[in-house]
Amino acid sequence: MGWLKRLFGLEKPQNAEVNPTPQAVPQGSNATFAPETTAGSTTTQSIPPERLGLNGEYDQSGLAKRVALAFDQDAQLDDINTLWVAQTGGTVVLKGKVPSQEILTRMVSVARSVNGATGVETNQVTIG
Repeated sequence: MGWLKRLFGLEKPQNAEVNPTPQAVPQGSNATFAPETTAGSTTTQSIPPERLGLNGEYDQSGLAKRVALAFDQDAQLDDINTLWVAQTGGTVVLKGKVPSQEILTRMVSVARSVNGATGVETNQVTIG
């Protein structure tokens, strides 16, 4: 079972990307975004990078899902069913247990490479 399936109950969506292009969001949407002006009379809003979903849509847990997708795509990171991925704003939070420091170091490196990740917290991870 992959990371996305185990953590979020999701099969990998078609065209899912670790770093997708954000979709334009019409003004007046219920989510809070930074306003952007456009050349036309229509105003759109941009999605903060940590809230960007797998296909460029707004997703409250977008960063954590994209990190899970990045872990799924890395051959060195077979699903470790004792580790969980969460997020607090732009910080990726890893919780649980990993088999070695090398695996944890690799996971931190992969998580940092995801757009919107401002840091990776590992103080809730044990090794062994």
